[in-house]
Amino acid sequence: MSQILGITFFNESEFKLFDLLNNLGGLLTVPSGPGIATIPDEQKYYESLLNSDLVIADSGLMVLVWNMISKEKVKRISGLKFINSFLDFYPKTDLTKKVFLVNPSQKEQNVNINYLNSVNVPISESFCHLAPYYSKKKIEDLDLLQKLNSLQPHWVFLNIGGGTQEILGYWLKNNLNYKPAIICTGAAIAFKTGYQVKIPTIIDELYLGWLWRTISNPKVYGKRFWEARKTVSLILNYREKKVEN
Repeated sequence: MSQILGITFFNESEFKLFDLLNNLGGLLTVPSGPGIATIPDEQKYYESLLNSDLVIADSGLMVLVWNMISKEKVKRISGLKFINSFLDFYPKTDLTKKVFLVNPSQKEQNVNINYLNSVNVPISESFCHLAPYYSKKKIEDLDLLQKLNSLQPHWVFLNIGGGTQEILGYWLKNNLNYKPAIICTGAAIAFKTGYQVKIPTIIDELYLGWLWRTISNPKVYGKRFWEARKTVSLILNYREKKVEN
């Protein structure tokens, strides 16, 4: 494990990560560079990262800066890399551990269902939930909570926006009557389905997924990834320590 900004980052293999989640459940968060940059202003988001069971280092910028200034290196596992490993490992495991999706729209839900079934991850619409509009002041979902407590799927993927999914995931962790694996990988599945621009493996491994997405839609992603530059000063100022709000 590596400690950055008070957050404990998982530092082992993707197989070990999958194995822990498959056997023990828990909340997995995957903070992006733009997400990390908001930590000083977004206390609830930061709290959800600090209290996650597992956190992986998705931000290439954070990893590059940290590995230049620290003797204790951090391993980058992107959200896309986790999805790829999940799609590889899950069909070889106990398929009675059901998959459940929280999706941002009906159209994207249909795409996700069709894709997962095509790659031997069985799922039906009854194991999906359309995310309502979540007020920033109160990110909770009683309908989702009731559905999960009733169905008790093992894998719960929150395919919604960063900054919201982590807070919702932490709320679910604290309120569910059982312990699933709550996966906050957001749009990562959309890179596989083609709903968002597909990111080649080599681009992801070169830490250039942000550039690939920006080129595909500069109006949406240009400003967002520009904000990620604040991650550098946060790391240089705080290093292992928690960020003061």
